Amino acid sequence: MFNILFHYPRVLARHRQGPSAQARERYLTHCADQGAARGTLLRTARELLVIAQRLDLTTDRMISIRQVEAAAERWVHHQRRRGRIGGPRGSRQWFIQTALSWLRFLGRLEAQDEKPLPFADLIAHFAALMRDQRGLSEVTIRNQCWHAQKFLNWLDGQNRSFREVSLRELDTFLSLEAAQGWGRVSIATSAKALRSFLRHAEAHSWCAKGLASGIDGPRIFKQEGLPIGPAWPDVERLLMSTRGDRSREIRDYAILLLFALYAFRSGEVAALQLEDLHWQRELIVLTRPKQRRAQEYPLVPTVGEAILRYLQQVRPRCTRRELFLTLKAPFRPLSAGGLYHVVSSRLSQLSIQSLRQGPHSLRHACAGHLLAEGFSLKEIGDHLGHRSAYATRTYAKVDLVGLRAVANFDLGGLV
Repeated sequence: MFNILFHYPRVLARHRQGPSAQARERYLTHCADQGAARGTLLRTARELLVIAQRLDLTTDRMISIRQVEAAAERWVHHQRRRGRIGGPRGSRQWFIQTALSWLRFLGRLEAQDEKPLPFADLIAHFAALMRDQRGLSEVTIRNQCWHAQKFLNWLDGQNRSFREVSLRELDTFLSLEAAQGWGRVSIATSAKALRSFLRHAEAHSWCAKGLASGIDGPRIFKQEGLPIGPAWPDVERLLMSTRGDRSREIRDYAILLLFALYAFRSGEVAALQLEDLHWQRELIVLTRPKQRRAQEYPLVPTVGEAILRYLQQVRPRCTRRELFLTLKAPFRPLSAGGLYHVVSSRLSQLSIQSLRQGPHSLRHACAGHLLAEGFSLKEIGDHLGHRSAYATRTYAKVDLVGLRAVANFDLGGLV
């Protein structure tokens, strides 16, 4: 790797003869495999040489974060005395960031003793039950544990034992959530998660009996809300706004097509792999995390051409198998937050009105468009990946054409 980055013999010799040369070269090769640009590799190589000269890696002892920070301070002081840096903050941060990443790669970074979360063993036991016995998805488990841990953190701050918890503490906690601006649905979700956790706790005699049944959150009526999403003409305007030649536009256009035409969820798009595209069969094979099964979709020409253009012109050449990656090194899969930004930022730029601004709004818009085109709820449910027609019934409330037909139906003078 050194002979690829450096061409001057004296510079090349300095890097090859410096301390921990093999370890530095292995890390640089790893960074290159992850898609790091040449400029990033050059800067990293120069910093690694400095780090290796100021940290003792000749023994097998682990290196602590405190040692890295102390070495960074010495390096900044050395640079400042020679007038080589204007401000020490950037130089110190780059030293620490590069050193920690390199030491983690080598397995030489000393583990920090993190303060355990309050009642962490109870949460772990609760998560195992949901995963192994109830078969819930990882997203559901994470959300339920988050609400339970939030209550336990608050309880610990009150210096209260979980064994002595009462309905008064639970009511106070939910009232505080409301005072902090939580809406009805959010508080009801928190109450539901606490009921599930406390039922588990009662079954194992961790707390008093009857607490779960006593939690009273806001009542949410089934199917009380309407699907929330932009009008279909606005979706078409959104797609047209990304028909450009810049890298971000090419990538985002392919992503938006999957959200708008296929109604994929954010996590489903984030999890798409290169192997999920079957070009010869013209299929997309999607893994449904909620149903824990795969579902095949025809790869329509518009979507196929958009994805192919992204793969040929934009997607970084790296070892990652996820379909959609960040545009800048270090290349990594787009997160849920990144996909949300792809949608919300463009909706905002176009001043498109929608109560929801993320990918799920396009899922609702797709379902509403299919309903307006005359597809049945069963067909729409199959397209959305619903396990039952019950989950699709909410879209019947926006079938204005069908509702008008019912209203105008002549009952033969009975009314």
